[in-house]
Amino acid sequence: MADPSPTLAPPSTPHEGESAHLVVRVGPELYALTGTCVREVTRWRTPTPVPGAPALIPGIISQRGVIIPIVDLRLILSLPATPPERSTRLVIVQHETTDLALLVDAVLDLIPLAATALVPPPAALEPGRARLLTAVARHETQPLGVLNLVALLAVVREGL
Repeated sequence: MADPSPTLAPPSTPHEGESAHLVVRVGPELYALTGTCVREVTRWRTPTPVPGAPALIPGIISQRGVIIPIVDLRLILSLPATPPERSTRLVIVQHETTDLALLVDAVLDLIPLAATALVPPPAALEPGRARLLTAVARHETQPLGVLNLVALLAVVREGL
């Protein structure tokens, strides 16, 4: 039986100086992941708990024969944890040899972002959160934080 999970495709015609970003909602906030690090998006499913794992890792899943830890982005971003809903998704990302399933409240869109639309995170942002962002931009009328996957992996490793 075929897996009903959608596989992401890059935007059909990115323009010069633009790169694809996946827009996700975590709590009331919007974040973007660089499209090149996103392998796929899948529906939420109950993970297998790992005894002794920190709260930010609610468990592991097997995805196409690979065991992948789930990382709750709400907890990393200092937002309160909530139970999964119908829109909850797992965004499978890869950095070098590390795979993670990021738990997000919803996946909204795959958009092109021009390098000129990206600005450094504001100085007023709390240091822990600023560390997780490479830039900020706007998506429609809302601020959009562009997540730094390397910093996110460092936070996960520090929490272990």
